[in-house]
Amino acid sequence: MADERRADAGGTAGAGRAGGHRGVARSGRTRWWTRASSAARRVPEPWGFVLAVFVGSKLVLTLVGVLVLTAWDGVPGAPPADETGMREQQDAISSHRWISLWFAWDSFLYDHLARLPLDRPWTDFGFPLLYPFLARPLAPLLGGHTAWALLLISNVALVFQLYFAYRLGGRLLGGAGPDDARRAVRYLLLLPTAFLFQAALTESLFVCLALAAFWYAERSRWLLVGVIGYFLAMSRSVGFLVVVPLALVLLREHGWRAGPRAWPRLLRQGWPLLLVPAGWLTFMAFCRWQSGDWFAYQHAQETGWGIRLQNPLGVAGSALFGGNSADALRVWIAVAMVAVAAVGLRRRADWPYLVYTLVVVLVPLSMGPPVYKSLLRYLLAAFPVAFVLARWARRPGLDGWLTAALALLQGALFAVWLTYWTHLII
Repeated sequence: MADERRADAGGTAGAGRAGGHRGVARSGRTRWWTRASSAARRVPEPWGFVLAVFVGSKLVLTLVGVLVLTAWDGVPGAPPADETGMREQQDAISSHRWISLWFAWDSFLYDHLARLPLDRPWTDFGFPLLYPFLARPLAPLLGGHTAWALLLISNVALVFQLYFAYRLGGRLLGGAGPDDARRAVRYLLLLPTAFLFQAALTESLFVCLALAAFWYAERSRWLLVGVIGYFLAMSRSVGFLVVVPLALVLLREHGWRAGPRAWPRLLRQGWPLLLVPAGWLTFMAFCRWQSGDWFAYQHAQETGWGIRLQNPLGVAGSALFGGNSADALRVWIAVAMVAVAAVGLRRRADWPYLVYTLVVVLVPLSMGPPVYKSLLRYLLAAFPVAFVLARWARRPGLDGWLTAALALLQGALFAVWLTYWTHLII
C-alpha cells in the first residue's frame, strides 16, 4: 500500500509537471499572440489594415501564380513558341518563380531604360521616364539589380496606393466609419486586372499618384497637388490630362463659379495645377535635349507600335463589331467600366471623378487598334469605378455576390496572363 501510494504520488506529480509544461507552452503561445495583437493594435489606422491587405493579397496571388505555372509545365507546347523569349528573360531575372512571374513584356523595357547610361545618346523615347529613373538610385542597394528595384518600387507604391484609396474612398463614400474605406480598398484590388498592381509595371505608381493628388485636392492642399501632379504626368502620357478633373475639384470647391470675378481667387489658389502639364513638358524637353525633337516620344510610338491619334469611339466600335472576340472582350470591359462610372458618378459633386474615368479610358482608345493588347492594363487607372462598386455593395446581399464575381473574373485573367497568353492583357 505504501508503495502504491508512492507510485500514485509520483504519477500525480509527473502528470502535474507534464500539465505544467503544457500550460507553460500554452501560456507562452498566448503571450506571443497577445503581444502580436497588441503590437498590431498600436499600428496607426489605417496602416494596420493596409499592410494586412497588401501582405494577404501578395501571398494569395503568389501562391496561385506558382501553382498555375507548375500545372502549366505539364501542358504540351507550353509556353507558346512566341512566348519562349519572355520566359528566358524571366529566368534571367530570377530562378524563383514567385519573383519572376511578376515580370512581363514592358517590364523588360523599363529595366532596359533603368540601365541605359546617360552619358551616351538616348534613343528610346517610347516611355515616360519616372518609373525607370526611380530604379536607378535604388538598384545599387539591391546589388545592382534594376529589375528588382522596379519590382520593389511597384510594391511600395501599391502600399501607399491602398493608403490613399482608404482615405479618399472613405471620404467620397461618406466618411461615417472605417467600413466604407475598407470596402473601397477591397474593390480596388478586385478590379479585373488588379494583379498587375504587384507586377514590375507602372500601374501601381500611376494610380498611387492619382489617388494622392485627388486626396490632397479634396483637402485643398493645392501646392502638394501640383507637386504630385508633376510626377504623375512624368509617369504616363495620360497623366498631364488629369489636370482637368483636378481643376474641376477646385471649381466645385468654389461653388462651380467660373465667371471673370472668380478668376483671381481661382488662380490664387489653383496656380500649382500648372505643375501638372509641366511634368509632361519636362519629358518633352528631355526628348528635345537628347534628339533635337520635342515630339520624339510620339514619333517613336508611331514607328514602333503604329500608334496614331484616332476617334476613340470609332476604335471601340471596330473592336466590338470587328469579329475578333479577344478585342471585343477587352472593349466590352471598358464599356462596362464607363457605364458604371456614368451611373455611379452622375451626382454633380462626383463629376471630377467621372471626367477622370472618361479620360483614362478614352485616351488609350484614341491610340488606335494597337492599344487593344494593353487595354485591360490601362483600365486599371479608373479607380473611381472601384469606389462606385463599393458604394453599391452597401446593399445587403450584393457585396458577397459582387466580390465573388470579380474575384473569379480576376482569377481567370490572372491565369491567362501567367500562362503566357499575355497578349490578351499586355
